[in-house]
Amino acid sequence: MEVLGDNAFSSSCNTLGFLQKNNSLEERGRLAGQKNLLSCDNSDRDSCYRRTETDFSNLFARDLLPAKNGEEPTIQFLLEVVEILTNYIKKTFDRSTKVLDFHHPHQLLEGMEGFNLELSDQPESLEQILVDCRDTLKYGIRTGHPRFFNQLSSGLDIIGLAGEWLTSTANTNMFTYEIAPVFVLMEQLTLKKMREMIGWPGGEGDGIFSPGGAISNMYSVMMARYKYFPEVKAKGMSAAPRLVLFTSELSHYSIKKAGAALGFGTDNVILLSTDERGRVIPADLEAKIIDAKQKGYVPLFVNATAGSTVYGAFDPINEIADICEKYNLWLHVDAAWGGGLLMSRKHRHKLNGVERANSVTWNPHKMMGVPLQCSAILVREKGILAGCNSMCAGYLFQPDKQYDVTYDTGDKAIQCGRHVDIFKFWLMWKAKGTIGFEQHIDKCLDLSQYLYNKIKNREGFQMVFDGVPQHTNVCFWYIPPSLRGMPDTNEWREKLHRVAPKIKAMMMESGTTMVGYQPQGNKVNFFRMVVSNAAATQSDIDFLIDEIERMGQDL
Repeated sequence: MEVLGDNAFSSSCNTLGFLQKNNSLEERGRLAGQKNLLSCDNSDRDSCYRRTETDFSNLFARDLLPAKNGEEPTIQFLLEVVEILTNYIKKTFDRSTKVLDFHHPHQLLEGMEGFNLELSDQPESLEQILVDCRDTLKYGIRTGHPRFFNQLSSGLDIIGLAGEWLTSTANTNMFTYEIAPVFVLMEQLTLKKMREMIGWPGGEGDGIFSPGGAISNMYSVMMARYKYFPEVKAKGMSAAPRLVLFTSELSHYSIKKAGAALGFGTDNVILLSTDERGRVIPADLEAKIIDAKQKGYVPLFVNATAGSTVYGAFDPINEIADICEKYNLWLHVDAAWGGGLLMSRKHRHKLNGVERANSVTWNPHKMMGVPLQCSAILVREKGILAGCNSMCAGYLFQPDKQYDVTYDTGDKAIQCGRHVDIFKFWLMWKAKGTIGFEQHIDKCLDLSQYLYNKIKNREGFQMVFDGVPQHTNVCFWYIPPSLRGMPDTNEWREKLHRVAPKIKAMMMESGTTMVGYQPQGNKVNFFRMVVSNAAATQSDIDFLIDEIERMGQDL
């Protein structure tokens, strides 16, 4: 795989936007003049848009814009909402604040101190709506807190947040250039940049943003089926032989779900054996392809995982690609979790061979810290995404519009309505540059290495597998003093199986930190620590270790 040189990264860090770089000197002067004019306007705006004491108890949604004389109530209401948001953000980054204020479902359903989830026929005052805004955040999880380690997606990026606010304000749909001109162009430019980072020459190919990695993975299966059996689009699965899909036994469940949803059946999703680190064994893939062919099945699709959910494992893509080429199978790489490493010159080698894939899933809302949701399906062959999904609805995709209708991307999607997921990501990329994402990813992997080094030989901690983690996933057991030095029997394992859930429950009750746990195969419950939060530091890792020891000491 071609390694990106320094120039490839520095070019993305240019402080001039792509519009400014292509403007003439005269145009740049006009833009600068507009900037100065905006600066002058800001002083007037600040005097107009200042919070004033407002009685919201007698104001209702009907009093806000577009109601007549609704401008002032609207401004004051939104300023109150912004105050709620900024206070929440400040507390999120304050380590003395809890990660969560936990309540059981029945408590929230019954109502909490004026916070009631029930809906009513009559409108409630804006005063109550503001209370609801505060309490909704109060009783939720602070996923941006520096000590939240529970999910692959965490953190709170301020630029991304600003992008999401503006996206909601624009309130448009991504199906045509006609109603989302700037967003459509942003999406195409960003997807091309992502394809370049995968290693496809010139960034050629296609892609689209989807509602999460599970749907992106489903797109890959659909395109594989269309590539080899296009008649299925019109005639259904009865027009195809018995097709089988292959994926790791430790891959994301969405591949099996795609098999069920698309009519293959979960019995035709063949699971591949993995080594002790959770990586697919290529020889097992080839053996199972041969076995399927001997049974009269038609192998269609192989999913290789780049960053598995639990172990953070990277399947050997090049070896899998060799087998796919030998048997003419579609190769998909699920890099939902690991795709961000393509931004890092230090770590991108872990995805060596990804440029040989037919399609790739990449979730910027995970390792790159983009606010949920932000997932892309990228495909090497141009035209197949549209061929697979287009229905040419005449009320949306008229061929005789006054602009180039190839920019009407909606017919490539399985959705009609499609949320604008691109702006927050594009804005973050502009603000950070590729180099900023690289620094974030390197920092997160350094923190996981720090955790591994701290606990690998620490009394009471046992690693789930030997060796340095491939990703930020660090999997380990905490063994309380009462279980140390005892023989590894079924009874001992049953007791150890209950340790992680008990510690997790104490974490949630106290609200100090959150980390995930799960069993895997014949392994009893263990902690899975992941780092993707830009706010996390070594002191937060130390705190987590201390909390686990404190809470588990007497179990």
